[in-house]
Amino acid sequence: MKETSRPSQPQTTERGQWANKTEFMLACAGNIIGLGNVWRFPYLCYKNGGGAFFLPYIIFLLTCGVPLFFLETSLGQYTSQGAITSWRRICPLFEGLGYGTQMVVFYSGVYYIVILAWALLYLFFSFSSTLPWTSCQNSWNTAECFEQGQNISTGNASSSVTEFWERRILGLSPGIEDMGSVRWDLALCLLLAWILCYFCVWKGVKSTGKVVYFTATFPYVMLLVLLVRGLTLPGAIDGIRFYLYPNPARLTDPQVWMDAGSQILFSYAVCSGVLIALGSYNNYNNNCYRDCIYLCLLNSLTSFVAGLAIFSVLGFMASELGTDISTVAESGPGLAFIAYPRAVAMMPLPQLWAIFFFIMIILLGLDSEFVYIEGLLSAISDLKPSFFHVGHRRKLLLLGLSVLSFLIGLLIVTEGGLYIFHLFDYYAASGIPIMFFAIFYSICVGWVYGADQYYDNIQDMIGYRPLPFMKYCWRYITPATCTGTLLFSLVKYTPLKFKNIYVYPSWGYAIGVVFVLSSSLMVPVWMVYATVTTPGTFRQVHTW
Repeated sequence: MKETSRPSQPQTTERGQWANKTEFMLACAGNIIGLGNVWRFPYLCYKNGGGAFFLPYIIFLLTCGVPLFFLETSLGQYTSQGAITSWRRICPLFEGLGYGTQMVVFYSGVYYIVILAWALLYLFFSFSSTLPWTSCQNSWNTAECFEQGQNISTGNASSSVTEFWERRILGLSPGIEDMGSVRWDLALCLLLAWILCYFCVWKGVKSTGKVVYFTATFPYVMLLVLLVRGLTLPGAIDGIRFYLYPNPARLTDPQVWMDAGSQILFSYAVCSGVLIALGSYNNYNNNCYRDCIYLCLLNSLTSFVAGLAIFSVLGFMASELGTDISTVAESGPGLAFIAYPRAVAMMPLPQLWAIFFFIMIILLGLDSEFVYIEGLLSAISDLKPSFFHVGHRRKLLLLGLSVLSFLIGLLIVTEGGLYIFHLFDYYAASGIPIMFFAIFYSICVGWVYGADQYYDNIQDMIGYRPLPFMKYCWRYITPATCTGTLLFSLVKYTPLKFKNIYVYPSWGYAIGVVFVLSSSLMVPVWMVYATVTTPGTFRQVHTW
């Protein structure tokens, strides 16, 4: 008869636990509810058929997002281990999943925090008597600069908002070949961001569990304020209509389904191992199944509401400019640092709304960032708990990771740093590696370890067996869906182009390939290594 009780955990008390369920829920919410909800989902929704986009989004949510989210949080809770040793406990042959996901987490931590540096610098400028991105009378402006409302007399004209972003904040160089010098004001903001993250994590869940009460909840206050303000602006209804008006014909485009799948995996932070780390600090009998359902609903609802807040303001801006909303709608950094600052400049009390917006961006990014670091720290320290869980060694490990990441991050705050940023974003931290891991997650739990046995483990924790839908997803639906999506992305792959214009040199694309392979190859390489070095039969190697 298969054993269903919890593995022995001599180090549980040393690792610590959440003081209560609220801390776990807020930490998970802070991890999954981030910048993707604000600057990626609304853009994908309007681009891919408005309200019709919700159909593929919900399908991927139910077949990939929720099952993988539940798999990770329950695995961490069952093993009380981080992202590497949890796989070692249930299936040593798949331990490479832990190493691969932590490579992705490390890459994410290095580049994601640069967004906080940008937002911090914008926040400091927002306290000026006149918002500096509204004027062309600054030292960084060119002769082609035009202010809001001015007639454009040349085809080479650039707005004051764009010039502030590219020339004052970034000092953007012509290409990655010209990295230029470090932007020291950005470097200081990056240092400040890392100091904040360090002290959010330095005492483990004791400090993280307290910080999330503010960082995970206050962005909702800011989002609510911006939503109410946006809905009261003229032209807001046109923006919301543009955001949600359904175009069912778009559902015949495979790219729409690809975008829905990638958004689910991206926004739910699955297959990064961070959810395993957060779940590992739970009480063994916590009802992680119910928590998973609530958190997934909260995440998707937040994305929807953020879209209302963003597109109501974009509708106002389009109305003021007398142009179509499609000409002002952007995603990613373009929304946060060009489109939205341009919109708040047209409002009464623009400094106030700029401050609110950038505080929201900073807090959304901050809790995602320090949860990344907590997940990576847990994964490493659990490899040698007898060493890292003694004295201040865990804090020193955190300091070492922070310093290393900061030094690498200095490359991204150079004049050519934005090109590096996009390499990280396009190759290292999303897309192919995440889908690859999702397939192997499902194969490992659904087939190798056994979905029925895993359901026995879950019943031992929460007292009942979840609906069999999750089990069927792990076995069939999730791996099939992710495999199809991965194959489609490979067939339709197009090399990264900056602004769809600038083509990277061959060595730039080579860096991107290294990012992908350095994480993805951990799985097969570890399988070969474990099979060759572990004594016993093949079945003994891949079962615990």
